[in-house]
Amino acid sequence: MKFGAYFITQSNAILTDAAESIVNVVASSFAFYSIYLSSLPRDQNHPYGHGKVEFFSAFVEGTLIMLAGIIIIFKSIYNLYYPQQLSDILSGSYIIGFTGAINGLLGLYLMKKSKMLNSLTLHADGKHLITDAISSFGLMLGLFLIFFTQIIWLDSAISIAIGLFIIYNGYRLTRKSVGGLMDESDESIVKEIIDYLNDNRKSEWIDVHNLRTQRYGAETHIDCHVTLPYYFDLNQVHFQVSEIDRVITENVNSETEFFIHADPCIPQCCHYCSLENCKVRSEPQTKKIEWSLQNVTKNQKHFDE
Repeated sequence: MKFGAYFITQSNAILTDAAESIVNVVASSFAFYSIYLSSLPRDQNHPYGHGKVEFFSAFVEGTLIMLAGIIIIFKSIYNLYYPQQLSDILSGSYIIGFTGAINGLLGLYLMKKSKMLNSLTLHADGKHLITDAISSFGLMLGLFLIFFTQIIWLDSAISIAIGLFIIYNGYRLTRKSVGGLMDESDESIVKEIIDYLNDNRKSEWIDVHNLRTQRYGAETHIDCHVTLPYYFDLNQVHFQVSEIDRVITENVNSETEFFIHADPCIPQCCHYCSLENCKVRSEPQTKKIEWSLQNVTKNQKHFDE
């Protein structure tokens, strides 16, 4: 429909929007395949599953978006010097507005599903469609402005602005995908986990440290160290570790896999340990340490705070 609008109007800005939509079709085709791959069960060659392909899919989509934006800008600069005669602008703007509404609704639907399914691919594709819709509505307003002012060079100027907007959104998507491929920590997820641990904290959990998260598609892999009383037997340790796992699994909005390493307490832990009736305590509790992003992610006990 957008290419049809371009042939009606000969508008460079509409051609820009149409080209960006073609990129969206190509990227969505790749996203479709990546969702299929990420849904495959774990196997011997992929013990963590196939979810990482979603980050690669988002990287490809973001790169294609940026490439489309760059081509759009070069084409628009050319048309600033060699403008094209425009025709039937109102008809073209109505078509663009209609396609923008369809893309916007589909994008919102994909964003909603991405939160439910914790899918980066659906989030990326939904974000792309919403970006497409915003640029289409901006383009429609620009076409109205051109129609009423008859300033032809605005066509290329609007196209350049849309190109810059597209490049910016492509960069954000690529940046997020690269961070995921490099196992960059998602502070929002880590903080959410810490909040749940604070809300359900037990006196046996003297401290939690070296907490890390990784995303594998819709799954979140979490590992941490927990300091427990050194005299606990294996059954007690297992019970406390299972309790931490339960607290997180029941609250975090994704499939989780938890690996917990149990550390024995040492005398330096006594001043912040809240365990009552401890027979091996070397000194009374003198402070309570609130778990935070700063101390839970460090690879050390909290006795030096």
